[in-house]
Amino acid sequence: MPWFVKATLILAVILRSPSAGQDSPADPMAQARGVLAAIAANDFPKVEAQFTEPMKTALPPGRLAAMWKTLATKAGPFKRCAADARLRTIDDKNMVITACEFERATFDIQFAFDSAGRISGLAFRPAAGSPAAASTAAAYTLPPYANRSSYAEEETTIGSPDWRLPATLTVPAGDGPFPAVVLVHGSGPNDRDETLGANKPFKDLAAGLASRGIAVLRYDKRTKVHAARMAALTDVTVKQEVVDDALEAVRFLRAQSRIDQGRVFVLGHSLGAGLIPRIGAADSTVAGWIVMAGPARPLEEAITAQSRYLAMADGTITAEEQQGLDRAAALAASVHALTPEDAREVHTISGVPASYWLDLRGYDPPAAAARVKAPMLILQGERDYQVTLDEFAKWKAALGSRRDVTFHTYPALNHLFIPGTGPSLPAEYQVPGHVAEDVIRDIAAWIRSPR
Repeated sequence: MPWFVKATLILAVILRSPSAGQDSPADPMAQARGVLAAIAANDFPKVEAQFTEPMKTALPPGRLAAMWKTLATKAGPFKRCAADARLRTIDDKNMVITACEFERATFDIQFAFDSAGRISGLAFRPAAGSPAAASTAAAYTLPPYANRSSYAEEETTIGSPDWRLPATLTVPAGDGPFPAVVLVHGSGPNDRDETLGANKPFKDLAAGLASRGIAVLRYDKRTKVHAARMAALTDVTVKQEVVDDALEAVRFLRAQSRIDQGRVFVLGHSLGAGLIPRIGAADSTVAGWIVMAGPARPLEEAITAQSRYLAMADGTITAEEQQGLDRAAALAASVHALTPEDAREVHTISGVPASYWLDLRGYDPPAAAARVKAPMLILQGERDYQVTLDEFAKWKAALGSRRDVTFHTYPALNHLFIPGTGPSLPAEYQVPGHVAEDVIRDIAAWIRSPR
């Protein structure tokens, strides 16, 4: 899903929603207290009735209850919320943050209310200074396959002058020149590590590949560093969100004396993988392309399919879940009905500008990849429910006849390329793990293979 509507099990992103042109609610603090009371009383429909349309898409009926249940499972039974709260105003939103105590941890529960007083964002985060926050911060450790003495990390910046982005260059020990890889994120306002819970897939990739003599450049995504400016754009597409900065990262690497200019590769994950053909069309001199969990279906279809998968995870679809599926179907129908005029009139669907939907509507990444004349490595976790084996099959159908394209699947791996068992669900992303060493090994061997 795009950065505007991405949500995880424990975190619902603060979503951009169109202003209704009304005055802010008189007392957002009182409204937050009322919402907290409803959640504590398990009256989730009362809370969901106050959601903006993008929130209803990100958290369909029943998902808030599941989040609350998971939080109680991790932190123990809910006890109380503090009488005082913190109020922050960002653009047209009021953010109310309240510390709430559970048996084993304290969490900050944050609501965002739009100018009409609707709930446009919700997040549960370990309170600063709490044991939960400390354990979350300390949870990540380098994977066993990382040899910390064999590489160094340097902080730098990449990007155009108007969109500078903090970055980390991981370089093997020695003089080089080394082959190098740019890492291009999946959807959402990702940091350079592609952090999700205690997991940092891009940090794993950087450490693992650098330990094998391959330099890696990773950077914070534009939608994280320049979130407010990006949200203000009415004609945004994946060019601004992803493609432009990936090209800037390639240019940065080629300017480094320790990097082999003829062996600069680009690795995309999820949305980044699906946009490899777009990046390749803009720079035909990249040495090769790595597609990790590359989507092969239109965005609106992916939203519908993922919603159905999650609704069916327990074997049944409740009435509330069916409402969520109906909303996903309505979203898809709205996208299909868009016209270029909608983009000129700044029309939005679920808070996402029409320009974004139109840019990706009908986009076929595997078919577009067939026009990229450079070697490719296509990787897929077989337990991935966000990008499925059916989509991997489309990449293979489009590119399987080419001798310069290599395919690998991994039976135990999920969307993050982290091992697990059974059907994959969002809760799995909160369990600490590492990108499988087989993935690191296969990428390194492919990069080093003779061309």
